[in-house]
Amino acid sequence: QVQLVESGGGLVRVGNSLRLSCAASGRTFSSAAMGWFRQAPGKEREFVAAISRSGGSTYYADSVKGRFTISRDNAKNTVYLQMNSLKLEDTAVYYCAAGPFGDTYFSRNYYLRSTYDSWGQGTQVTVSS
Repeated sequence: QVQLVESGGGLVRVGNSLRLSCAASGRTFSSAAMGWFRQAPGKEREFVAAISRSGGSTYYADSVKGRFTISRDNAKNTVYLQMNSLKLEDTAVYYCAAGPFGDTYFSRNYYLRSTYDSWGQGTQVTVSS
């Protein structure tokens, strides 16, 4: 498994930006497919964005497409989530996740929580008006 630590959350106004980081240790980071999920109060944890092992493929939930960008730096063992044009409904705890699967499987299952076997503790993002 991979140990994951998220950072970068906070309180921001509608329309502003935040960048989340997720530092990984343990299993070779470059062999891990990575994802971001979020969970708002009283709601299920939902998929936000994902990136393949090499970083060559990225995937987004429709609700964040065009506003959020996922990226990874394998030399720094870190995955990022750049969040622009934040909305009130983006308020949630954001979780970083890692999974062991290659590109073919990941391209079909990136949005499933079961695709990931390691999770961070989460970082709170609050968007206010």
